[in-house]
Amino acid sequence: MAIQIKLVQQSTPADLLGYFVSVDGMLNQLLALPIQVADLAERLADQNFKGDASSAACLHLTGQDAKYLGLVGLGKVKNGILSVEALRRAVSKLVRMAEDRNIKSVTMILPEAKLFEISLAELVEQVVTVAKIANHKFDTYLTDSAKKECDLLFSLVVPDAVVDLSAVVLKAELVADATNQTRQWVDTPANHFTPTILADHAQRIAKETGLKSTIFGGKQIDENGFGGIHAVARGSVEEGRMILLEYSCGIADAPTIALVGKGITYDTGGLSIKPANSMETMKDDMAGAAAVISTMQVIAKLKPKINVIGCAPAAENMPSGSAGRPGDIITFYNGKTAEVKNTDAEGRLVLADGLSYVTKNYQLAAVVDIATLTGACEYALGTFFAGLVTEHDELADKLVASGLQVGEPVWRLPLTDDYKSAMKSNIADLSNISGGRFKCGTITGAVFLQNFVGDVPWAHIDIANMAYDLGMLPYYRADSATGFGVRILVDLVLNWR
Repeated sequence: MAIQIKLVQQSTPADLLGYFVSVDGMLNQLLALPIQVADLAERLADQNFKGDASSAACLHLTGQDAKYLGLVGLGKVKNGILSVEALRRAVSKLVRMAEDRNIKSVTMILPEAKLFEISLAELVEQVVTVAKIANHKFDTYLTDSAKKECDLLFSLVVPDAVVDLSAVVLKAELVADATNQTRQWVDTPANHFTPTILADHAQRIAKETGLKSTIFGGKQIDENGFGGIHAVARGSVEEGRMILLEYSCGIADAPTIALVGKGITYDTGGLSIKPANSMETMKDDMAGAAAVISTMQVIAKLKPKINVIGCAPAAENMPSGSAGRPGDIITFYNGKTAEVKNTDAEGRLVLADGLSYVTKNYQLAAVVDIATLTGACEYALGTFFAGLVTEHDELADKLVASGLQVGEPVWRLPLTDDYKSAMKSNIADLSNISGGRFKCGTITGAVFLQNFVGDVPWAHIDIANMAYDLGMLPYYRADSATGFGVRILVDLVLNWR
């Protein structure tokens, strides 16, 4: 469905009337419904609806302005407030309810913002963003029109709006559209999405928004000393790319931060080849790069008072007669060397060049990289938090706060000197995998990357567990990309202090 969202002051006729209910005082809340529903209590009892978080009930109506009444639960009040995350999931339930019934119009009566201890603007932003994210469907290759998107009008009833919320809606739509663009790119199969195509998208965005773009490819990869990109790309017929987008706010003393995203458009593991079933979704290994490029698109339109560099080193990791071998030693942009003990630990090799480049060529206040780096992250955190690794407390605090604000939470993992011997090699500066006694792959992967940032405050976000197939969360879909990273990075930039 292509959602069109508008704010209204009072309930309007629609196919579906959506209403939010919490467990606490549910009866009183239902009595405040703007319509009368016969036998409401009995009908809800039949569906066992009690207002629990993520619960939903859909009732067919007769003689009303709406065909259906959709009730979605917000759960219980905890510490005096309702959960914003419960609100996100409830909004998503309404979107799914409309989708399942081929409904064309929804009127959603928003709950009071004070119930969540947020402002009305924040409430509207959360609802608009998650509604558009929940709606997105990857249907590019479906030929059955009945399975493809159709139009949906979402009217949000905001009776107490006393300020113009158009800018809030615009921002929410920009962020949601960028998230969905990221999902679209990640879901596109690798035969239709190569490093060159990713670079073409970056250049298109730069042309449309006024960002400065620089693309290194072909012989320029070798000439500039991007040994990590070269080592990964050499096994493929597809050339690697170093993609750079720059936003300048025009303020002389404004700080500059860099965002670096891993762009492996397909990962077979190289000569250290993956098992077949582990390869099936490896089109998602460029999710970090996709998030960074889409974030830069939003930044260019919202124009924060901070300079931002977006960097996406990209390659395809394939096995062939020209592929890099286990045992090879490569030299990165900053001159450091690494022994490649496993060609399936390739993302850190391209990120090493990206991190080296931005830290050498720009005066940075901070650098954040985001990557589908390690399968170990899912074992550490499951599928509800991305991994955060950094030694910089202030930067960690910013990222944790941004993640909670937008619904892309991160959990900080330890990084102390004790871990730093994990990536040593006897014949090079580094090894690209850790020794056998180290089991903490997410942390040791970050240890490798830390060697390429110098003294710049740096944080690493591992989204290997969050980039794909999180259908258990109602605003995502099973077997599809999430776009994780855009919302947290945009919020970090917009609220940089």
